[in-house]
Parts: sequence; structure tokens; C-alpha cells
Amino acid sequence: MQKLTNKEEEIMQILWKLKKAFVKEVLAEIEEDKPHYNTLSTIIRNLEEKGFVSYTAFGNTHQYYPIVKMEDYRKRFMNTAIETYFDNSYKSMVSFFAEENKISADELREILALIENKK
Repeated sequence: MQKLTNKEEEIMQILWKLKKAFVKEVLAEIEEDKPHYNTLSTIIRNLEEKGFVSYTAFGNTHQYYPIVKMEDYRKRFMNTAIETYFDNSYKSMVSFFAEENKISADELREILALIENKK
């Protein structure tokens, strides 16, 4: 599975949310830096070539839908990020977020409870 560009990820987030959409429906969901319709259409076709989306044809127009699940992409992306930026250490990752004040002590206790309840 290929890593997507930021714009491709943004489009995939929209398609995962909508489940099925025409290009104009995807365009309506983009709030900032709206691409031109043709540019968006090209991005979606690139996602199709990469194996992330497929479509149903309705005459000359296509309704696109994701064929890669969000959970599968997230798992792959997170594993790669942890390997690349945290030397494959989940402890280092959590420590990073704690030091950056991105996670609270209460949230860490909740995570610890989840881990302990899985045993």
C-alpha cells in the first residue's frame, strides 16, 4: 500500500466519510484550498490507479467509492510513522506526546486501564 500525498489523504477522508460520491460532491466537502474540478478529478483518478478507490459509471460520469478501509490505511500509516520517527518504540511515541502536552495524565491512565483490561 502506497503512502498518499496530503491532498490524496484529504480526498480519501472525504470518500470514507461519504462512502460513495461524485467529484462534485467531494468538491463540496473541501473547505479550504478548493482545487479546480478537473484537478480534483485527476487526484481521484490517481487514487483509483493506486488501488484506493473504484467507481460505478453512470453514463459519462463516475461515482467513486473507497476500496481500502480507513482502518487498514491508518494501521499501515501509524506503523510506518512509529518505525520511522520513534525507532519502533510505542513508549517513545507516547513519551513524545506527553512531553508535547498532547496527552494528559488522565488520558494515559485510561490507556493503561485499557491495556490492563486486555490481560
